[in-house]
Amino acid sequence: MNKSFLSQIDPKIYSLVKKEHKRQEEGIHLIASDNYTSQAVREAVGSILSCRYAEGYPKKRYYSGLGFIDQIEQLAIERAKKLFRANYANVQPHSGSQANMAVYFALLKPGDKILSMRIDQGGHLSHGAAVNFSGRLYNFVFYGVDKKTEMINFSEVKKIAEKERPKLIIAGASSYPRKIDFSKFKKIAQEIGALLMADIAHIAGLVAAGLHPHPFPHCHVVTMTTHKTLRGARGGIILSRDKKIAEKINKAVFPGLQGGPLENEIAGKAVAFLEAQRKDFFSYQRQVLKNAKALADVFLEKGFRLVSGGTDNHLLLIDLTPLGISGREGQEALEEVNIYVNRNVIPYEKRPAWETSGIRIGTPAVTSKGFKEKEIRKVGLFIDKVLKNINKKAVKKEIKKEVITLSKKFPLQ
Repeated sequence: MNKSFLSQIDPKIYSLVKKEHKRQEEGIHLIASDNYTSQAVREAVGSILSCRYAEGYPKKRYYSGLGFIDQIEQLAIERAKKLFRANYANVQPHSGSQANMAVYFALLKPGDKILSMRIDQGGHLSHGAAVNFSGRLYNFVFYGVDKKTEMINFSEVKKIAEKERPKLIIAGASSYPRKIDFSKFKKIAQEIGALLMADIAHIAGLVAAGLHPHPFPHCHVVTMTTHKTLRGARGGIILSRDKKIAEKINKAVFPGLQGGPLENEIAGKAVAFLEAQRKDFFSYQRQVLKNAKALADVFLEKGFRLVSGGTDNHLLLIDLTPLGISGREGQEALEEVNIYVNRNVIPYEKRPAWETSGIRIGTPAVTSKGFKEKEIRKVGLFIDKVLKNINKKAVKKEIKKEVITLSKKFPLQ
């Protein structure tokens, strides 16, 4: 980091930012929801746009002097529509959770029934967790995964839907390592007259690249974050092909839930949507999948138990029960050697949520740094050695040196 205004005005924050940069430079980031944006995206996010309030929508603002802001947001809208084959897009949600909240507020009433994936089997907090706004305001019922295959059993989903008759079905997950068949969800939703929403926060980049089944034309509405596999600025978007649904969503976002949108982040989203239309974006997404598969192969070769037996996307779940350690212990041991993962519940979890039996591993961030199969296999071997020698300081000390050496070969932009 160059000498800057920040270092002069606030040396403490400057120092902490430098330390965080060094930590990332010397570490291997395998948290499935993390990624690195391009310098172009970061430039947009750090621009003068952060200084403007812009309540409303393009050409319908409550303040003056927003002509260029309107053009920027409209570009983001048009690019999102093109990238995801949508007719309507709202690019203002500050996060994926707020995008989901806006859909609920737009299409449902408090207390209405929603069918979603169990939180402890792959679902997201905003899909009905009791501690979350969603679980407090709406009546959630859940489907899960088959105990044997650890994949979605659509016969069971159908039975639950027919029994519960939800007004909305959510297809989407936060820690599900397999492809999601939106067409099967559509058939179930049609049979009971429910709306269907896809939350593709984790797989948005794969969907955009044509490497995962597309939620359109099967879903009424699609939500996502823009900073995971999509590799954009932090935030969320909502897509639809239905005009009436889109109008309700716009009202739910503003003035229903949010005030002024973060136009600097929206500019960063617009840049990312443009980048996602390039050939190198497809190559990147394909490498994300290759790296995930290569990691899975290493773990299987070394005798680890992977939830569902492998992966179809950017992430995998490792059950650490056979090693006699918890997900928290595994996460903390790997952090000691500069490898970053997150502890994660696994289907039919027996440990408390703070401990967990598993860890979740993803490849978007390391792929953005430039890792390919050769490097990712090394990473898998590092993880194997640490987890099987969790109390051996000498082993961890040696692995940490190797991790730093490998990571510094791929400097951050």
